[in-house]
Amino acid sequence: MTRPDHPDPIEGIHHVTVMSGDPDGNVRFFRNVLGLRLVKRTVNFDDVTTYHLYYGDEVGTPGTVYTAFPFGGGRRGRNGTGEASATAFAVPEGSLDYWRDRLESRGVEVREPEERFGARVLPFTDPDGQELELVEREARSASDGSGRSPQEPFGGVEPWADSPVPEERRIRGFHGVTLRLAEIDATADLLEFMGYEEEAAAADRTRFRGAGDRAAVVDLVERPDAAPAGGGIGSVHHVAFRVPDDEAQVAWQSALRERGQHATPVKDRRYFRSIYFREPGGVLFEFATDGPGFDLDEPVEALGGELKLPDWLEDDRERVESALPPLSAAAEPAVRDADGTTDGTVGDAEAGVATRD
Repeated sequence: MTRPDHPDPIEGIHHVTVMSGDPDGNVRFFRNVLGLRLVKRTVNFDDVTTYHLYYGDEVGTPGTVYTAFPFGGGRRGRNGTGEASATAFAVPEGSLDYWRDRLESRGVEVREPEERFGARVLPFTDPDGQELELVEREARSASDGSGRSPQEPFGGVEPWADSPVPEERRIRGFHGVTLRLAEIDATADLLEFMGYEEEAAAADRTRFRGAGDRAAVVDLVERPDAAPAGGGIGSVHHVAFRVPDDEAQVAWQSALRERGQHATPVKDRRYFRSIYFREPGGVLFEFATDGPGFDLDEPVEALGGELKLPDWLEDDRERVESALPPLSAAAEPAVRDADGTTDGTVGDAEAGVATRD
């Protein structure tokens, strides 16, 4: 298939950002239960009274980063069309039984494993009602019919060395995301413009894969009779895709605008730069640069250790900190005991899962 004329293809997902509830519960779940590293504590640059918490591998490699705006209270999200309905993390082959036991023992709502396009998938729900999945991943074969080169299972990902999860079971960044849409054709066209290729289809699900070696999958699920989604706690705020540098980002900004997408001016997010636009189905997309990275303002060994603010907020640090809720969970150890489980508690995450409207 000949790709449309566009800049170099998008390799995959950079990060996924969600709206969540209690900040401490968020840390205890994603760090203590899922074993992701808290790589950055900062604030939402567009609402400095709210934390922006970043989780990922050892260094916050693009393609591993899951971020949260923990608003505390607020309206719960409503499932529907025009949303990223599930975020899937990649785990090593043979890991799902371990993960099912780990999640169920901590009161997490886990559904039956399923087979999807040849891979085992474990769906579950986080304490705020966010739909998550673990997907067993193995290296792709040169004879898989894709016409692309074989890929390493988890290229460039360095799992957190101090994770409470045993090394051989740790999350290796994203597998991909699922977008639930009223109709998929226009979004499929956009993905192909971005350099994605249709890889498989079954029932109401169509899979697209980017050019990269990680976090490269986007599944489109068509639900023409479903009501539109309502954003809120437990909803994905946006899905960000990787661009290597500023030059590539500007090229994509121009290409998107020429195509009729309303791409924003470049926004400086300190650890990367971003442009935003809504894809035809209503999901907010971001194109984010791979750098500068999360070690810009603290060394790798200390990532996530303290609240970091952009330069334009430093003079107001006292006011900003006083407006934020305490985040005691960030100072709690995520300790691995003999059987690979954490001896720390996860608070509300163990008590059950919030229900979305």
